[in-house]
Amino acid sequence: MPSSTVVTTALRTPARRIVATAAATVLAAGPAVLAGAGPAAATGDHGGRAGAVVLRTGLDVSLLNKTVNVPLAVSLNEVQAPASADRTALTVKLDGVDGGQPFSVLRADVAKARATVDADKAEGFTRLVHAKVHVPGLPLLSLIEVDQVTAKALCVAGRKPVAESNLLGSVTVLGKKVTLSAGGTTEIKVPGVGEVSLGLSNRSTTSTTAAASALRLKVSVNPLKLNVAEVEGEVTLAGATCEAPKPPRTASPTPTPVASQPPKDHTTPQGDKADLAETGGNSMTPYIAGGALALLAAGAAAVALTRRRA
Repeated sequence: MPSSTVVTTALRTPARRIVATAAATVLAAGPAVLAGAGPAAATGDHGGRAGAVVLRTGLDVSLLNKTVNVPLAVSLNEVQAPASADRTALTVKLDGVDGGQPFSVLRADVAKARATVDADKAEGFTRLVHAKVHVPGLPLLSLIEVDQVTAKALCVAGRKPVAESNLLGSVTVLGKKVTLSAGGTTEIKVPGVGEVSLGLSNRSTTSTTAAASALRLKVSVNPLKLNVAEVEGEVTLAGATCEAPKPPRTASPTPTPVASQPPKDHTTPQGDKADLAETGGNSMTPYIAGGALALLAAGAAAVALTRRRA
């Protein structure tokens, strides 16, 4: 008997290990399978764009009766999202103008440009405060002076884009205070100096884009008709643009088919089992059942082995 007891104990220990291992394997496999079946998330370029510029010039500077042509194509605080800039002065050098000394194109108390983009929206914004713009040939006279101008372009995914521009305070062109027309252009002529055609609040939108500029000037300057420095071209103050991001994709839910079931008979044993499954079952039920079967199989094997040894 003592030897039999020893044998039985030795067999029970491996049997318990087998049962525990089998149950742990079955139960641990359930959550792992569920986790592996989850949907995969993907990310990519949302496609939104934005830009802003405080000042842009596209001018042709002619010197000495058009014997020398010097282009003046510069931008101040021009940014593309995501970026911002706040330089308040722009100085360039032009050969043959002011003896080749640095030439001031713009000075302002505030000159900010900002462009931002995220998954929902794209926005360009520009602001100028107390700004003065100069062109070659007029070192002491400003082409234009403004108190404050702003431009904003906002593009939100799935919505109509918005373009806004505002002009606050007075405007002075070639030394003359002017009243700008809300629509169209305003012509300013200064004898002995030149002409400026000024457009106010240019805005445009499409289904996905927007663009705004506070002021756009067409310039023709030839001081006293001396042909020493003749300037023609365009100047844009406070510009902003944007393009809306792509709308997020929404996956259509897949309907889950419902299997038809025969009417339950609560008086039969099968009906009782169905009721228990409905009230006590969940997504882990198959794995628990599998663990129970593993326990039964391991126990039966251990008993059979014990009897053979006895």
